Amino acid sequence: MRILVIGAGVSGLSSALRLVEAGHAVQVWARERPPETTSAVAVAIWYPYLAEPADRVREWAGVTLRELVRLAADPATGIVLREGLEVFRHPVGDPPWASVVPGFRRAVRNELPAGYADGYAMRLPVIDMSVYLGWLERRVLASGAGITQRTVHSLGEIGGEADLVVNCTGLGARDLCHDHELFGVRGHVIVVEAPAVSQFRIDDATVTYIIPRLHDVVLGGTAEEHVYDTSIDAASAASIRAHCERLNPLLSNAPARAHKVGIRPCRATVRLEVERLDGMTVVHNYGHGGAGVTLSWGCADEVAAMIGPA
Repeated sequence: MRILVIGAGVSGLSSALRLVEAGHAVQVWARERPPETTSAVAVAIWYPYLAEPADRVREWAGVTLRELVRLAADPATGIVLREGLEVFRHPVGDPPWASVVPGFRRAVRNELPAGYADGYAMRLPVIDMSVYLGWLERRVLASGAGITQRTVHSLGEIGGEADLVVNCTGLGARDLCHDHELFGVRGHVIVVEAPAVSQFRIDDATVTYIIPRLHDVVLGGTAEEHVYDTSIDAASAASIRAHCERLNPLLSNAPARAHKVGIRPCRATVRLEVERLDGMTVVHNYGHGGAGVTLSWGCADEVAAMIGPA
């Protein structure tokens, strides 16, 4: 079939690649090129965050984890495997996705930072999106699919140019398909130079994370619901710094390379389903919250399975 994928973030590019591999003729239309999408701002450690339902998220995340671990063998992807901890002030149970993480274990007391009572130790993929999105884009183009920068205001504009549409527009789906369940969650991160930091740390209670990538470290963050301002906020930046330095003192005075703000596309559940809309058959793949990269290959595989081979 002639398939049009709308959106060139991680979900759109992953879906496009799987559909080409299934034998379809694929075009991608996107308002923004991959480096300008919300995906480009993502901290991008494999971690199911702000995404439901738990059972489907576990399944999609497990598929994606296996694929990201496989891709980490290729330095061109920008993916590295990092050891690290998620830590808690009080005792907790295992997360619902623990079973899909090889080697998942409870942290021992001497691994925990001061003031923390419990934690998980894991080895997870960290994805440098400044590298990975470019790699994905090149893979899509090399597969024979086309990528066109074009804003789609309504599905009626597509006319006879495609037999089926895959909607990976993220927050854009609020207007494109009138999804009023979709809302934004603002995230602010700081990219710093800290070569001595090699392990990730996550404290979800304070939305604090320290993620060492290939050549820098990402500090975060914020999770402000229904906030759409992408300007840099000095108070948020100072708070992020303070939390991260308490979690790892090696970050004190780490020089900042950049501040970035992105709006996560959230809804009560990820939307992955087929709908007949404005005379078109549409496969929706959006609403991944803070787990767009974490769910990307699992959801792309399901999109391809729903459509079937050529």
